[in-house]
Amino acid sequence: MIVKDNSTIEPRNSLSETFIEVGHSQMCKYNQHAEGDVFLSQKNPTDGRVITTLSDGLGSGIKAGVLATLTATMATKFIASDIPIRRAAEIIMNTLPVCKERGISYATFTLVDIEPNATVRIMEYDNPPYVLIRQQTIIEPIKDISPIERKNKKTAPKKDALLYYSRYEARPGDRLVFFSDGVTQSGMGTVNYPFGWGFLNAQEFILQKVIENPMISARELARAVVQKACMNDGFKPKDDITCGVIYFRKPRDLLIMTGPPVHKESDSEIARIFSLFDGHKVICGGTTANILSRELKRPIKVNLKDFDPKVPPYSEMEGADMVTEGIITMGAVSEILENGANMDRLKNNAATRMVELFLNCDRIWFVVGTKINEAHQDPNMPVELEIRRNVVKKIASLLEEKYLKEVRIQYF
Repeated sequence: MIVKDNSTIEPRNSLSETFIEVGHSQMCKYNQHAEGDVFLSQKNPTDGRVITTLSDGLGSGIKAGVLATLTATMATKFIASDIPIRRAAEIIMNTLPVCKERGISYATFTLVDIEPNATVRIMEYDNPPYVLIRQQTIIEPIKDISPIERKNKKTAPKKDALLYYSRYEARPGDRLVFFSDGVTQSGMGTVNYPFGWGFLNAQEFILQKVIENPMISARELARAVVQKACMNDGFKPKDDITCGVIYFRKPRDLLIMTGPPVHKESDSEIARIFSLFDGHKVICGGTTANILSRELKRPIKVNLKDFDPKVPPYSEMEGADMVTEGIITMGAVSEILENGANMDRLKNNAATRMVELFLNCDRIWFVVGTKINEAHQDPNMPVELEIRRNVVKKIASLLEEKYLKEVRIQYF
């Protein structure tokens, strides 16, 4: 839930807190323009549970994507509606169409349900097993196997569906990694991996990445797995490749300061908030930057390294991760977040740097000055240049609903 208030932001004691970071990376089959895998994740507003589903549609392309979307959506909605995870899996299995030739469902799934007390429940059907890493060690989970007799058995006479269910209590530092068979079957037919990369190789690769970089984010780890699988296929994926990672860790905080306050007397207060904040800090807007530069007696230096004619360059100031122009940059940030934030396809500039900070942080505070900037009211300006508060609200909603961030907004 986005919190909007006028109380003073103070640093939180987060030593005892654990944030659930969810990240994923995806790549579609070579020469296909739509993924046949679907990854969905949401934070249930009623009880704070994090629900994540990865579904792999049979084959590739649009048809596979439709079936995977149906599966992932049903799974996520059922669990959010408090249907027990086993019962939800049974309903899904008896709803999915079945291939007449092979007697298997048209979509697989891995369903993860995480309660606020860190109890994790996982149901798997026909996807590769998940990987659980704790203290840089592979943990072998205990799984119950449940056969489900299909109601449409006439069309699938060969075998019942086997569901794998596991439950454990997560600890700080745990990483849960799960993926489609585009990862384990990558490289099949090559000299190095004639039978595919395989689960054990994938597991070892994931563990090595964590050992090399103990602070690697969920998104970065998922991307590393997908890129390695793509490389196994000679950079022409033979199947859809998807990897999801859930990381239990200490929260990372980000402060965004944008816009001058209504009353000049508040300049010293926003400077105090900026100085005391323990985390990453970004200043958006020339006027805001000048206020903080004056109050804190810190010079601003323009950086032209990642010049982009569409987005103004960012600057540097002691104590800030970056200083940017205001409304144009934030509008570009909003667009990137809305379009899925696929950073591999975007040019480096102030907006993409800010999006990287958003994605790598968990709790985000916006300090928004509400003094009206006359330039934003000019009717000759482009329509997309919305006033600051509307852009902030849009970014905050995207971060909360699409990227599962905790967001707070404070107005001055």
